[in-house]
Amino acid sequence: MEVPKDQMSTLIDHGLYNSAQILGCFLVSSSSVNSETNPQLKAENLVLLGDALLREKEYRRAIHTYKQALQQNKIIPKQNTTARSSLSASNRSSSPNSFNISAINEYEVKFNIASCHCALNENRAALLEMEGIPSKARNLQMNLTMGKLCRSSRHTRAAITCYKECLRHCPYIIEAITGLAELGVLAKDIISLFPQTPSRGGRPPFDHFDSSRWLQRYVEAQCCIASNDYKGGLELFTELLQRFPNNIHILLEMAKVEAIIGKNDEAITNFEKVRSIDPYVITYMDEYAILLKLKSDHSKLNKLVHDLWNIDPTRPEVFVALSVLWERKDERGALSYAEKSIGIDERHIPGYIMKGNLFLSMNRPEPAVIAFRGAQELRPDLRSYQGLVRSYLALSKIKEALHAAREAMKTMPQSAKALKLVGDVHASNSGGREKAKKFYESALRLEPGYLGAALALAELHFVEGRNGDAVSLLERYLKDWADDSLHVKLAQVFAATNMLQEALSHYEAALR
Repeated sequence: MEVPKDQMSTLIDHGLYNSAQILGCFLVSSSSVNSETNPQLKAENLVLLGDALLREKEYRRAIHTYKQALQQNKIIPKQNTTARSSLSASNRSSSPNSFNISAINEYEVKFNIASCHCALNENRAALLEMEGIPSKARNLQMNLTMGKLCRSSRHTRAAITCYKECLRHCPYIIEAITGLAELGVLAKDIISLFPQTPSRGGRPPFDHFDSSRWLQRYVEAQCCIASNDYKGGLELFTELLQRFPNNIHILLEMAKVEAIIGKNDEAITNFEKVRSIDPYVITYMDEYAILLKLKSDHSKLNKLVHDLWNIDPTRPEVFVALSVLWERKDERGALSYAEKSIGIDERHIPGYIMKGNLFLSMNRPEPAVIAFRGAQELRPDLRSYQGLVRSYLALSKIKEALHAAREAMKTMPQSAKALKLVGDVHASNSGGREKAKKFYESALRLEPGYLGAALALAELHFVEGRNGDAVSLLERYLKDWADDSLHVKLAQVFAATNMLQEALSHYEAALR
């Protein structure tokens, strides 16, 4: 009695994958279908079973089954090759209703094998499979996957080519836009890829023109962020938010940037707004966890981690958030969580940042350098530069610290925090204090409300005995900033000048 192949396809189409893979076992073991008498039908059946296994997330079994199908396909008589290769790449890999000689699409089978390897975090093996698909035979999904794999393998030019090919066919593939922006492609070059669809009158229809304007703004925003023009990027995102109020994606992008540049309160507000709109979002929530820890808001941090774990415990963001939560209790445990996040996604930048900071707190600056370098290779941002400078200073490698700080300043010429970083390196030795003072003052001119630079400059005044200058500077900031660190620094200065009552009042203010 024959096993109905069309029923196998129906089960897959209806999402009944477990039943499909069980039925597939009967299908491929049928005595009426064997390699010798009908290798083609055997190959079709194996592809169907592979499809069911792929959807059941049994990736190893799916790879094994698909490879058996490709092997069967090789022994189909050569006279059938022309008909088989004439199939469109858009056909379904299993072509369940076919009964002629051209049922299996080798390129889609190879893509499915690559998808399994991607799911198993085996990018090199996935790339090897994808390279067996000619560029002209790739569809949009294949080109996007190829772009991601090339990028993770540092094949930058090939990645750019794949992403560009995606946008030539469909300008709304957001992952291709952000990929190109992060690889350094200019906004105008990305926008020029968008297909033009003029009407009969030679002008684009209104809806196309109107939608392309916001998309162009989005491209410009991503290119600004990628080139470390955070201010420009935030302005463009704010403009987009006016047109798309409560857009979760834009709010998350803004919150991420604000977290990077140290606008912590604004970032927290946007993260909280996202969670009020959709409490099940995981994207960038590890950044939110880091901010909650900096604010010492442990109750919110506990709830956030609990929520994330219940939503999806397989995401890298969840393990970075766990690392943040465990840092106070168990640094080694926190480190293992950070490493787990990188194991899930080797391009997850917060995992490297967290790992570097943990190594620094454990007084292990050498591996901290490696972690921050790992983050920087993926996307240089202020936090990786700050981590590198701290690590090199802990190793007494002043030259390397100064090089990293200057690199940050060159990358972000309008960043007060990058200027402060150079000042920090100069301030680390007594001979460089005058230079440090100039950099701190420049940082405050660029961003007058930058508390970090004010505290660093006050510390410089303090160590050089200019206690009056330190007090007047700190008290000026105290009018606008009710910050514990200001009170602590003022208390230290007053204590050093034997003004104990004033010192005590500021310590008490810091404790309140």
